[in-house]
Amino acid sequence: MGLPEEIAAMRGGSGHSGRLLGEFRRTPLLVPLSEGDDGGLMTGWQGGVRWIYAFTDEGALARFAQSRGAGAGTGAREWEYLSILGARLVDAVIPTVDGPTGVAVDVADEDASMLFPPVVGIVADAYAVDAGADRADAV
Repeated sequence: MGLPEEIAAMRGGSGHSGRLLGEFRRTPLLVPLSEGDDGGLMTGWQGGVRWIYAFTDEGALARFAQSRGAGAGTGAREWEYLSILGARLVDAVIPTVDGPTGVAVDVADEDASMLFPPVVGIVADAYAVDAGADRADAV
């Protein structure tokens, strides 16, 4: 099963978090670059967390671009992106970002999106917002 199928299974109640996370880590994701001069990754803020936007294929990225007003008509800008493994995002990129950072996958697809928050088991403990929490309280 690929990442979209694992997300669908999880959202449908038959998924397994370990399989989902494993598939996320193995999947090459398309991450749009920001328009600014910083050349960084496109992100958004929600709930005090910075979310890196990532997509499972060009169609999902195109739907996101359209949802942000970047239509396919004349004069539409081309969105630059990089392809990066989910594991590389959480293991190498997130440690370089200031503040709590997670990954938002396929966010333009209401029934196919999934958030990978900055918590123990997804990001390194040093960057997890719940790293110091009592594990019994977290259940």
